[in-house]
Amino acid sequence: MIDPIISSLKIAASGLQAQSTRLRVVSENIANAQSTGQTAGSDPYRRKIVTFGSVLDAVSGSEMVQIDGIDGDRTPFRVEHDPGNPAANADGYVKMPNVNMLVEMADMREANRSYEANLQVVKQSRDLISMTIDLLRS
Repeated sequence: MIDPIISSLKIAASGLQAQSTRLRVVSENIANAQSTGQTAGSDPYRRKIVTFGSVLDAVSGSEMVQIDGIDGDRTPFRVEHDPGNPAANADGYVKMPNVNMLVEMADMREANRSYEANLQVVKQSRDLISMTIDLLRS
């Protein structure tokens, strides 16, 4: 049986890695919020979504967080009238990315807070290990 403190460190580390990936994907979505297609009528950047899952760690018997996939959001693209854009169709309409900045900012805040919570678990676990070592020395 593995130590519960070490197990909590492993769980928090998997959460840190998952939220780090989520922050990277949200950043990519924000960076491409105005990226249209290259040719007339082509599809623009499609928003990406991170899906999470859990996996059982055989050593500790703990449920760890894992990234199940990074998929494209199936929300329809916005359409704007911009006849001068190279990606405009014959009627002058351009497909714009399905990125909603408000949703992305909310996702970023949530991922950031989850990352900070996992980081706090790592800090607390480290402090508990240090206290245990100090007690064993005495």
